[in-house]
Amino acid sequence: MGYLNSVLSSSSQVHADDAPVSGGGLSQNGKFSYGYASSPGKRSSMEDFYETRIDGVEGEIVGLFGVFDGHGGARAAEYVKQNLFSNLISHPKFISDTKSAIADAYNHTDSEFLKSENNQNRDAGSTASTAILVGDRLLVANVGDSRAVICRGGNAIAVSRDHKPDQTDERQRIEEAGGFVMWAGTWRVGGVLAVSRAFGDRLLKQYVVADPEIQEEKIDSSLEFLILASDGLWDVVTNEEAVAMIKPIQDPKQAAERLMQEAYQRGSADNITCVVVRFFTNNNQEGSS
Repeated sequence: MGYLNSVLSSSSQVHADDAPVSGGGLSQNGKFSYGYASSPGKRSSMEDFYETRIDGVEGEIVGLFGVFDGHGGARAAEYVKQNLFSNLISHPKFISDTKSAIADAYNHTDSEFLKSENNQNRDAGSTASTAILVGDRLLVANVGDSRAVICRGGNAIAVSRDHKPDQTDERQRIEEAGGFVMWAGTWRVGGVLAVSRAFGDRLLKQYVVADPEIQEEKIDSSLEFLILASDGLWDVVTNEEAVAMIKPIQDPKQAAERLMQEAYQRGSADNITCVVVRFFTNNNQEGSS
């Protein structure tokens, strides 16, 4: 497996009295900087989690970033935050076949979480929107309705798809597995769950899978930054608005805070978590401000 045991840097998540938190950092090789901001918003409980981690795997500096939005409590989101990336970088094919390693790590983490849930009487689940930086590759993986958006050449481009039960292919997959989709305020799997893919959700598991959709992007001079955020942002801010809002902000921590504050001011009713990663290519090298 050959990855460094020493985690080079990692964010720890502490919500003291559920106050907003933010922070950031810079990769040792100077190729990217990152920032995060997370707040319960108008909700009384916090079910959003995030991870920002820089590690060494087989001599490569690797960036691992994720936003995890829990439902039915915080258990699933917290478990995925604590285990998904460790499972991924210990995968024997992490460097040689990163996409299959990501898919395996998602499904392995899901099955291990479900095993740990045997004594729970209430179902918990979580979305995941993750970004893995390896060399000049950015791999975005997603289950649920947290979203990843990049700014490339000044344009906002969604690099993940929100998994909703009324999407034609998702509905077909659910119905072929013996499930159903119905309207209950919004389209829901079994009349219960408003996302069609997630970690956890044991009672709906044969319909609500943790198979990620994975998209790969090349990190080059046209790639400016990446936004990962829970639907607390995307419910009230469009992809284009989010990109335009933070384009002038060089410090990704300040950028993440700006997105979080804007979502709150626009009346988002949900927890709000944003991670911003800024890329520095050789002809665009700069430190974090």
